[in-house]
Amino acid sequence: MIQDQTPALDEKTQQEVESLIRQEEGDSHQYKGFLAVFLTLAAVAMSLFHLYAAYSIVPTLQLRVVHVGFVLAILFLSFPIAAKFKNRLMLWDIVLAGLAVATAFYILQGGDDLADRNTAPLQLDIIFGVIFIILILEGVRRTNGLILLTVTLLFLSYALFGNYLPAPWTHKGYEVSRLVGYMYMTLEGVFGTAVDVSATLIILFTIFGAFLQFTNAGKFFIDFAFSTMGGKSSGVGKTIVLSSFLLGGPSGSGVATTVTVGTVAAPMLDKVGYDKNAAGGLLAAGGLGAIISPPVLGAAAFLIADFLKISYLDVLLMACIPTILFYLGLFVMVEIDVKKYNMSAIKIDKVDTAWNLAKKYWFHFFSLISIVVFMMMGFSPVMSVFWATVLSAATSMLRADTAILPWDMFSGKQSVIKSFYESNLIKALANGSSGVISIAATCIGAGLIVGTVTLTGLGLKFSSIIIQLADGSLLLTAIYTAMIVWVVGLAVPVTASYIICAVITAPALINLGVPAFAAHMFIFYYAVLSEVSPPTALSPFAAAAICKGNPYKTTLQSWKYVAPAILVPFMFVLDKSGSALLLMGSTKALANADWLQIAWVSFTAVAGVIALAGGLQGWFLAKTNLFERWILILSGVALAYPSNYSDIAGFMGFALVVVMQIIRNKKSAGAPA
Repeated sequence: MIQDQTPALDEKTQQEVESLIRQEEGDSHQYKGFLAVFLTLAAVAMSLFHLYAAYSIVPTLQLRVVHVGFVLAILFLSFPIAAKFKNRLMLWDIVLAGLAVATAFYILQGGDDLADRNTAPLQLDIIFGVIFIILILEGVRRTNGLILLTVTLLFLSYALFGNYLPAPWTHKGYEVSRLVGYMYMTLEGVFGTAVDVSATLIILFTIFGAFLQFTNAGKFFIDFAFSTMGGKSSGVGKTIVLSSFLLGGPSGSGVATTVTVGTVAAPMLDKVGYDKNAAGGLLAAGGLGAIISPPVLGAAAFLIADFLKISYLDVLLMACIPTILFYLGLFVMVEIDVKKYNMSAIKIDKVDTAWNLAKKYWFHFFSLISIVVFMMMGFSPVMSVFWATVLSAATSMLRADTAILPWDMFSGKQSVIKSFYESNLIKALANGSSGVISIAATCIGAGLIVGTVTLTGLGLKFSSIIIQLADGSLLLTAIYTAMIVWVVGLAVPVTASYIICAVITAPALINLGVPAFAAHMFIFYYAVLSEVSPPTALSPFAAAAICKGNPYKTTLQSWKYVAPAILVPFMFVLDKSGSALLLMGSTKALANADWLQIAWVSFTAVAGVIALAGGLQGWFLAKTNLFERWILILSGVALAYPSNYSDIAGFMGFALVVVMQIIRNKKSAGAPA
């Protein structure tokens, strides 16, 4: 296929990219021999347990506790305590893994009696609970680093010593026994919402993504995008956008999408005239779209459904128009790039046509729609992803080069057991669980944060302070909320950023009349900015390594590419009509919605995104002067504000620039050479 023609990354670049991926997923051991087999089988067992739990009925407490036990045990065996112990299993790792299993077993054998005494735990309960919390903190440190650990410790300190703080932050303070009882012995602390979502939706979607990876669905999506739009130099940028959507939608990972697409596309972007930093910025922006694109979105999207107690199908519905606006902004930006960089007319070789690829691998398209189809048929999100995974495995057997199990497994060339162990099925099951460890550790650690906020009432205190600072202004409250989410996102990953801000800032917006679903989607979209915000700008840094650009200049370029869509979330919250962009928040509300209003709000949003793209690029029909550029930017902002007066002003400014550029182009065309 097309990517086979592209030279591989040089060794230094490959090392830089792998280092950035490890920052996101954790720097795990690379064992060989018995230890590798043992961890593979443990990960396979974890995946099989969760697939069984999806199909059968496993009590809530048992599911969450077993999930946490699996995650912590595998984590301590997979991630070193320090870099110098990489690829060496140490005695303390075995001890910590054993303690993780023991603390999980203690809860399971304790049953209802353990939960009933959470307000007055026994001494043994406290000992196991303290060990459990320490294990979580160490797991967070090993997978996510010191920043998230520090944030978690600050929240726990607030729970223990809040009585020493001045008003309005003060509370009565909680003893260790009460904190342990709440965090360890109930479903409100560690085993609350975040772990529930991790134990059901997140791990199942990760397994689903692994099945797509090992059946070559990702490779097909990139090939298909390049064959569809890659025949001309002007189509290279669009190809990046389309392939990022096709690959990122099912994967839900920004860095993985950036690296996968970038490895193929970076030489082409350089060849057609892209600046190295601009090329990296475009790749990172395309990868960012993976986190906000149906059918998977990022892990935080599953938490939205659980926080709001709504169907995941409703979350997918809400994401539709914002996703279209995001990629529309990218398409407009790359269309302007063609003129801006005066791209050379080159021909990109293709091995196969899009039609031939579709005929051969048509079944991979099911991965884009199967989950949504199953949910529309009435299946729960858990059952939908379960059957989508089964369908992906079954259809992969239609061709030998995509088969999840080798066609010649029973040919006698090697033992059936060895063929089965080396099959893509075992690789997919193992990678499904190993790939979720870092995210699951974040969710487990976030349980301590959410538990603290719930126990102390911090969320209500924080929201009242925000409203007071904003003097009741919804616009200022939204700006402050966006800034808080952005600052938190500078330090922690998307999932943790959303969880923290959802419990401490969402109430402020909701108290001012913003629908709960709009408030949470607003926070989710700004939490996603952590993917392109230093110091956690892993996607731009990975793209910079691939394109040989400057990491920080690449980050600024990625901001430029995503900026047209950054203002869209304000349309969710500043006016009730803005909820039309979220398709009213649910399938039930959509049935009685005003479709004319949805169409109008969407139209103004589209115009605003296009105007902003032109202003930020400094180019529209032609290169803009300073006056035209600012008029386009201000018009885009006005169109993003849901008000009839601002819409009129925005359209007038937009039209003025278009007319000015048409007149100028005609004069230039009529002038003598």
